[in-house]
Amino acid sequence: MGQPRRSPDDQYVTETSQIQAETESVLRQHLPDDPESPPPLQRTQHLQFLARNLIQGFPSRYISQDASQPWLLYWTLQSFSVMGVALDPDNKQKAINTILACQHPEGGFGGGPGTRSPSFTDLCVGVRARYRRRPGPAGGWDQIDREKLYKFFMSVKQPDGSFLVSRDAEVDVRGTYCLLVVAYLLDLLTPDLLAGTPAFVASCQTYEGGFSSASQPYFSAEADGTTRLLDDVRPSLGEAHGGYTSCALASWIMLQPYLHLQDPAEPRPSVDYKTALQGSEIELGGSSDGCYSWWVAGCFALLASQGVGGGHGHDADDTATTRADEEWSVWNELALQRYILCAAQHPAAGLRDKPPKGADAYHTLYCLAGLSAAQHNVYPSPARRAQVDQAWRPSPDSPNEELRRASFTEALSWSEEEGTSRVLGSSVNRVNATHPVFNLTITHTEGIMSHFYKQAIPRRK
Repeated sequence: MGQPRRSPDDQYVTETSQIQAETESVLRQHLPDDPESPPPLQRTQHLQFLARNLIQGFPSRYISQDASQPWLLYWTLQSFSVMGVALDPDNKQKAINTILACQHPEGGFGGGPGTRSPSFTDLCVGVRARYRRRPGPAGGWDQIDREKLYKFFMSVKQPDGSFLVSRDAEVDVRGTYCLLVVAYLLDLLTPDLLAGTPAFVASCQTYEGGFSSASQPYFSAEADGTTRLLDDVRPSLGEAHGGYTSCALASWIMLQPYLHLQDPAEPRPSVDYKTALQGSEIELGGSSDGCYSWWVAGCFALLASQGVGGGHGHDADDTATTRADEEWSVWNELALQRYILCAAQHPAAGLRDKPPKGADAYHTLYCLAGLSAAQHNVYPSPARRAQVDQAWRPSPDSPNEELRRASFTEALSWSEEEGTSRVLGSSVNRVNATHPVFNLTITHTEGIMSHFYKQAIPRRK
């Protein structure tokens, strides 16, 4: 295998470009002699690393994340899920009890018992979907106060359609993504909740193609100093970034059922998918990081679902060209797998940003999720969409039946294209497919949505 091309610095050396050059020099030391035979996924060691943190407690260096306990649980438990391992009943219940203790009396979930209520509650829901797929007093699902949760969501909604991350805090598109995930999974979507949100998400797209964290919705030209909402151009705040882009694109995909139900005569906000494809980088001039295996590589399934970038899957009875029939992708999924297996695995256990850094729960999950994105082609299947839609049972008491049905059907239409997985190396390197929008397995997504929407999920054909 030839030496990889160095990242260009445009003959303008900066501190970041120097760090990237040093990083690439270190990574070259981890290249395998045979590019088709990378080191195996050290599944047992990674599971032991995660289980030790979960059962014995996280090391002292995690003390700064004490107010992020749901995140720590999500990173750990979803890593188990991606690697296809179940947790024992006792520790499942402990995880549920911990998350329920984070539920705020006024609605929503905080980062720990007694903390304020941020909107990052998808993590709490994700843990429930993974580890107690049943209702009941100890199941976790029925203990979520959905009415208060919805009130909390509306209390942090802003006039431009964005949401504060928590009360009296900042606007961030990552918070909008988390809120939409929870609303989707728990059947909390309403026109009032979503009004203006598509315009906010679209306004975060920058000239680079990717998305920034927020946009400027107001200007204060009035003599009395009051502010008013900009009708059209809302300048983005800050530079585009892989994490923001991932959350913004996934949010845009989740908003499509709502947009399709709007009056066609009304103007609609739009996102430029092709420039988003060009801008799907960590950040312009940024340095490599293993977690972007998911934040960036995971974007390609979202873009492909909108017909951009190639790699869109097809149903088994579709005669169109499939991923297996052509050089389908605009990104090198085998090279990403090689990076994760060769460089992102820590020699002791766990996965990491890059060598010589240490492993942690955050990078372990997102490197594994990126490995999954590189191995599996998950796409919105028209056949599965029709199957789920036909099985829908109307609820006469619901004022938002069309939105509920469309959202449920779209979320559960995502399927893995059969016979097209590409696993670098031996079969031991294979991990489970994960939902491109929710980063949960398809099975767990179906379980939680079936419960809250009170719908039966048809068997896959």
